[in-house]
Amino acid sequence: METEIINRVVNSGLVTLDLEDYYHPGERVVYDLKDNLYMGLILREKEFRTFLKQHDWSQYTGKNVAITCSEDAIVPTWAYMLLTLQLQPYANTIVFGSLADLEAKLYFDAIAQINPGDYQDARVVVKGCAKVPVPTAAYVEITRVLRPVVHSLLFGEPCSTVPLYKRPKAPGLVSNE
Repeated sequence: METEIINRVVNSGLVTLDLEDYYHPGERVVYDLKDNLYMGLILREKEFRTFLKQHDWSQYTGKNVAITCSEDAIVPTWAYMLLTLQLQPYANTIVFGSLADLEAKLYFDAIAQINPGDYQDARVVVKGCAKVPVPTAAYVEITRVLRPVVHSLLFGEPCSTVPLYKRPKAPGLVSNE
């Protein structure tokens, strides 16, 4: 007697959301202001402004840039602002902080483009394995975005999930589950 194999994952009605699909493929670079410090200690405004005018900013075209200063120096806020003004016509994204901050920003921008209504009342599995780095901050953000609209939220793979959230049943309603 032959037994039919039933794919319960396909029949479950689960919707898989893979954050890897939202990975921005552009190059990530750090601009470290330490290279603009005089004697590694201070930023001289006149020399900095001259550098900003003479530097070839087109090399940042399409790149994602994290601006930082790795030296323990006091860098005025306006210096980061001037640097951003030079980078903005060329760079895809600019953040103040580390490469991790940059990655989180790229994911936050991508998640902001998701229409939560597309997941209204859905049973959503946020895929856990990725071939590209997905920061924890992105998982937190997608949870924040989806929780108000989904029926349930799970983490992992459709065949092996960790339940995270299930909308409570409204009092007096009968469930078909």
